[in-house]
Amino acid sequence: MPDDDLDPVIHAPARLRVVATLVGLGRGDSISFPRLQQLLDMTAGNLSTHLRKLEEAEYVTITKTFEGRQPATFVALTETGRGAFERYSRRLRALLGDAS
Repeated sequence: MPDDDLDPVIHAPARLRVVATLVGLGRGDSISFPRLQQLLDMTAGNLSTHLRKLEEAEYVTITKTFEGRQPATFVALTETGRGAFERYSRRLRALLGDAS
């Protein structure tokens, strides 16, 4: 299986970490941007850049709201994103299995 079969949106290491973290949430669940940033130990700017790419691919949704008077941003994996991660994982396992 050639490497180009791996989804390039997910294959970037930082985006892979984001999606792998989000897939651990329940379907329909979201996580706050600051909590995701903390879990991944990423700067806000770096995380925002990668989330934008994932959002453009319709792999995540970003919801901006208010908690009291404070703005709050939440991130959730879409069903499209969940499916893409599952396909990516299968292809990666197949690629690694062929290498041994």
